[in-house]
Amino acid sequence: MSEKKPTVVLVHGAFADSSSWNGVVEKLQAHEYPVVAASNPLRTLSGDAEYVRQLVTSIEGPVVLVGHSYGGSVISNAAKGLGNVKALVFVAAFLPDEGESAVTLSGKFPGSTLGEALRPVPVTLPDGGRVADLYIDKVKFHQQFAADVAEETTAVMAATQRPVTDAALGEGASAPAWRDIPSWVLVALEDKNIPAQAQTFMAERANATAVSVSASHAVSVSRPGDVARLINEAAQAAR
Repeated sequence: MSEKKPTVVLVHGAFADSSSWNGVVEKLQAHEYPVVAASNPLRTLSGDAEYVRQLVTSIEGPVVLVGHSYGGSVISNAAKGLGNVKALVFVAAFLPDEGESAVTLSGKFPGSTLGEALRPVPVTLPDGGRVADLYIDKVKFHQQFAADVAEETTAVMAATQRPVTDAALGEGASAPAWRDIPSWVLVALEDKNIPAQAQTFMAERANATAVSVSASHAVSVSRPGDVARLINEAAQAAR
C-alpha cells in the first residue's frame, strides 16, 4: 500500500480568492493530493492566521501549507507550533520575521508599484472601528497584478477581487514558523507587488529552497504547473 499523501492547504493573498488556485488544484488532484483551498478573511494578520490555524488543526495527517502573497505572512504565523505541518511553500509571498509587516517588506527594495494602483474604500467595523478596504483599481489590475494572464481573464479577476484591510497589511507578524519548518519559495521575477529582490532576500534569510520563474504576481494563475511542481517537491522532501 502506498503512503498516503499529505493534504495541501492553499491560502490566497490580497486582491484574490480561492479560485486563484484553480489551475494548481487541478494539477495536484491529478497526482492524487488531497487539497483544500482556504478562504482567507483578509481582515487582520493575527485573525487570519488563527482562522487558517484552526482549519489546519481539523485535518488528519500531515499538511503542506502554501501561501501566496500576503497569504505567506498568514501561513508563517498560523503554522507556528503545529506538528502536522511538514512543509511551508511561499508563492510570490511574504516571509516576515517577528514584527515585520507586508508594508515594510514590500518597500524594503525598489520595484513595487502597488501603492499607486490601490483604491481605498473606508469601512466601519462591527466594533465601530474604522479601516480602509484596499482594492486594486480595475483599470490597473492587469498590468499591476497579472500582466502575463489573458486580459479577458484578468477582467474577471479584477471584478471578483477580495479586498484586504490596510490594518492587515500594516500589522507586524508574530514569531515565524519558517524558522522551524522546512520551507520552499517560488520567486516571481516580474512581480510588481512584491519585488523579486525582496522575495529573494526573504528566501535566503529563511534558508529556504528557492526557484525563480519569469511570471507576474499572479503566478498561480499564469504558471500553475510551476507552482504545483514546487509543492510536489516540498511534499516529497517533507515525508
